[in-house]
Amino acid sequence: MKILMIEDNKSVSEMMSMFFQKENWDASFAYDGNEAVDMFNEHADEWDMITLDLNLPGKDGMEVAKEIRKVSKTVPIIMLTARDTESDQVLGLEFGADDYVTKPFSPITLIARMKAIHRRNESVAKEAAKTNSDKPDTDENNEGFDVNTGYFKLNSNTREAFLDGKEIPDLTPKEFDLLKTLSSKPKQVFSREQLLEQVWDYDYFGEERTVDAHIKKLRQKIEKVGPQVIETVWGVGYKFDDSGVKAD
Repeated sequence: MKILMIEDNKSVSEMMSMFFQKENWDASFAYDGNEAVDMFNEHADEWDMITLDLNLPGKDGMEVAKEIRKVSKTVPIIMLTARDTESDQVLGLEFGADDYVTKPFSPITLIARMKAIHRRNESVAKEAAKTNSDKPDTDENNEGFDVNTGYFKLNSNTREAFLDGKEIPDLTPKEFDLLKTLSSKPKQVFSREQLLEQVWDYDYFGEERTVDAHIKKLRQKIEKVGPQVIETVWGVGYKFDDSGVKAD
């Protein structure tokens, strides 16, 4: 992978540099927000992963994430932050982060998260390519939608989702993947652990809040276009159910 690590603490960068070298990853380092944006833009199409500290001189991590997302909607971003409150985590996800790791962190855990997100992205890309190659030249009934309940439609190739004919706006990559996983099996209940495994592709590290924070933002975007279709099953997890759309 080609990594851009944005981190103002040079000792952390030096430590992670050794771990990146062991993985044979090509890593570059930026130490303030303005430098980070410039470095990203210079090779915008080449980065496979961004790790982004929240507290940076120049531009803070939220602003850097916002600038990166203007250029690329899909490059994975893992936020590294000493802040451990739900509001900060949700805000980071709102600005386009795929995941977050709170400081102090284990380098091994961060490497595992990066590998998992990269594997997941490669899998999604291969699935989209296969779907596109297998798709007939004309498909008037499904129109390229791999989820179509009548009220809800989702297209993996275009990364678009529609509820009652209206597009759900500004879905981040992880929000889209969550929505696809849930809607592909309507009314099936997924535990947080299952969603971590299927959407983030890593073993359960006790990071249930990662799922909850993404679900919270996903629900807010769904509610902009129609009734809520992501339901909480208390004590278990979440499920997709659009049976209430018709009534509304």
